[in-house]
Amino acid sequence: MLWTIFVILLILWLLGFVGFHVLGAYIHILLVIALVVLILQLIGGRRSL
Repeated sequence: MLWTIFVILLILWLLGFVGFHVLGAYIHILLVIALVVLILQLIGGRRSL
């Protein structure tokens, strides 16, 4: 599930970065959230909830 969130946030960030420079701060917040999710996934390993 975390990988799905990561991929969705990353795709939204890429789309926003390419298409909508007006929302620059929002796009970078999405990138930071995606990176946090990725790091949590890597630290947590493959434990199931």
